Amino acid sequence: MIVYHGSDHIIEKPVFHGSKHTNDYGYGFFTTESIDLAKEWACGDGKDGFANEYELNTNDLRILRLNSPEYSILNWLAILTKNRTYWQNGSVSETAKNYLRDNFLLDVSPYDIIIGYRADDSYFTFAQDFVAGTISFSKLSEAMHLGKLGEQIVLKSEKAFQHIRFTGAEPADAKIWYEKKSLRDRNARREYRKTKTRSDGINELFMLDIMREEMKNGDPRLL
Repeated sequence: MIVYHGSDHIIEKPVFHGSKHTNDYGYGFFTTESIDLAKEWACGDGKDGFANEYELNTNDLRILRLNSPEYSILNWLAILTKNRTYWQNGSVSETAKNYLRDNFLLDVSPYDIIIGYRADDSYFTFAQDFVAGTISFSKLSEAMHLGKLGEQIVLKSEKAFQHIRFTGAEPADAKIWYEKKSLRDRNARREYRKTKTRSDGINELFMLDIMREEMKNGDPRLL
């Protein structure tokens, strides 16, 4: 498959464990199949960058697909609570984070690649609101599709790094791509505000409901 990585510089040889451990999925090399998204991420600080292009051979690699039917969005969220360092304070949020890690955190160590959501600033806000109990499970699921960020493909193992080959890089002009990123974020937040103010049905699940009813990984109400 062809994947792209947005950066402020050209990366011909990605370095294993060269990223921050506080990224969505911890250490890893984060890529996307969309060159446009890579250019937006490359200009995330308002400076010019590059969309680095690679060929990724997934043969013989173990892949965890978090968006496949056997997993729920809470599996993704549990991974996020483990790796992201900034979360809202409060007893409910702390209890919820611990519950998610205890009951929905997957063992990702056997996998070479993880494919799942990307938690841009707006998306991380949506996740925080759910953990704090201010939006329902269905609203969180709906919110994750706002802005059409798509999936990210994360190389996690040394073996995966041996399966990627640099094929070139395209410049990303911040005057164009930073504005596109900002517009995408604004649109997602605007649509989210509409979703958040919509009335919830009587059967909607909130984080407190999930904890009170002691829901576990694989519960059909969460799939």
